[in-house]
Amino acid sequence: MRYSRIAILGAPLDLGAGRRGVDMGPSALRLAGLNAKLESLGYEVEDLGNVAVAQQESTATGRENAKYLPQIAKTCTSVAEKVEKALGEAAFPLILGGDHSVAVGTVSGVSHAFQERGERIGVIWIDAHADMNTPESSPSGNVHGMPLACCLGRGPHELTHIYDYAPKVEGRNVILIGLRDVDKRERDVVRESGVTAFTMRDIDERGLPNIMEEAISRATAGTAGFHLSLDMDSVDPDEAPGVGTPVRGGMTYREAHLAMETVCDSSRMISMEVVEVNPVLDDANRTALLGVELVMSAMGKKIL
Repeated sequence: MRYSRIAILGAPLDLGAGRRGVDMGPSALRLAGLNAKLESLGYEVEDLGNVAVAQQESTATGRENAKYLPQIAKTCTSVAEKVEKALGEAAFPLILGGDHSVAVGTVSGVSHAFQERGERIGVIWIDAHADMNTPESSPSGNVHGMPLACCLGRGPHELTHIYDYAPKVEGRNVILIGLRDVDKRERDVVRESGVTAFTMRDIDERGLPNIMEEAISRATAGTAGFHLSLDMDSVDPDEAPGVGTPVRGGMTYREAHLAMETVCDSSRMISMEVVEVNPVLDDANRTALLGVELVMSAMGKKIL
């Protein structure tokens, strides 16, 4: 890794999701021993605590096609500011979600930090879903189905223009891995965006090592490195049951670890987030424990 310090930030946001419980994800990951295990790899770890998040019970839903949008934008802006500050202090930002809408904040902060240096970033997005709906295409209005589109400049202005510019990342440097559940109208957004998308069929046919090699190559072409966004529903629900939107046929335990190990070997990851851990739906914190294992593989833990 290019960093010796890790700044952990919790984003217990559940306003973007359709099911409650992901606000406890950061606590579940910490309870699974994340901080101490990272320290065991030799990193200096600073836990910045959690950003403030509005509570659903005392918050108006707002627009039906982009629920809780002002509140989500406020939290994402806080995440962006803390991520940029961490990078400015030569620390590696590790964000713990919360639902996947927090990624708008993470990517905005990373993008702005490197834009100030005259550099671009790439994004590797590992997820069962494309997360590229817009308010116009979304069947639910849940913002956790929109964050990647927002990072690419498509979606509500409150999210696309954090730091007053868009897009935060160019489509040619964005790679989706593990897709197996994409909304009908969302498919057109994916095709038009210029991103590279690898479905589970691609992984079956080509093998994960080939997929990861191409993903890293595309994400780092002309960039300072890539942000890794890991949605725990990318892993098969037999291994990661505690997620809000499980879809059968995901990555196996070893495939998920191989993806993280390959990321580490590249030495080009500049930030990371783990999202959509839902302890309410989990079995003895299995999903959070796996999430910590995967972070460890991404950050340098090796078998030998």
